[in-house]
Amino acid sequence: MDETPHKPTIGVRLRNNFLTGIIICAPIAITIWLTWSFIHWADSWVKPYIPARIDPESYLQFAIPGFGLLIAVILITMVGTFAKNLIGRTVVDFGENILDRMPLVRSIYKALKQIFESVLRERSNSFKKVGMIEYPSPGLWSIVFIATDAQGEIASRFNDKGLEMVTVFLPPTPVPTAGFLVFVEKRKIMELDMSVEDAAKLMISAGLVAPEWKPKPEGQRDETALNPL
Repeated sequence: MDETPHKPTIGVRLRNNFLTGIIICAPIAITIWLTWSFIHWADSWVKPYIPARIDPESYLQFAIPGFGLLIAVILITMVGTFAKNLIGRTVVDFGENILDRMPLVRSIYKALKQIFESVLRERSNSFKKVGMIEYPSPGLWSIVFIATDAQGEIASRFNDKGLEMVTVFLPPTPVPTAGFLVFVEKRKIMELDMSVEDAAKLMISAGLVAPEWKPKPEGQRDETALNPL
């Protein structure tokens, strides 16, 4: 029997080279396109409000991409700095009191404020852990982002039944930004070592891009009690 290895044909080699090129070029091209689109989107919102005397494009013969975004970052930072002192806090409270008297606007404002406070503040522990739960039925496991322990009335209702509940976010594939809010018993969540970013990559790729993982030594492993639903 002839055991000489088959050499790939020219067509196969060209196809493999093309696919390799796609793997290298596509992420770079998409990243550049998304970044460029975001810069132009920010510029289109901010530039119309920049006075002509401080806009360099009024003196130059070419556009400066990102200038509007830079101005927006500076203004937002200044507002944050101003809001930390007594006068700024007073102005913010006065504005919030006005919004609180508008029936529809106050609901939207409060909801958005709570979301941004939960996501952006450094003291928030939201979505810093990844876990798995048996969903949509026993024996089928889904990745979830662990938010916080259940709070308020929901926590009280479950505590009366002796249940310790955790709030988790169940994202779909391949768009992890949409999903479901689910309350799960803490003992039925299997926590994972992977980061939120790695879990998002795993879901966006439909399981094709699995993060690297090195098992912890036996003494360092976290034992999570799992019970069937």
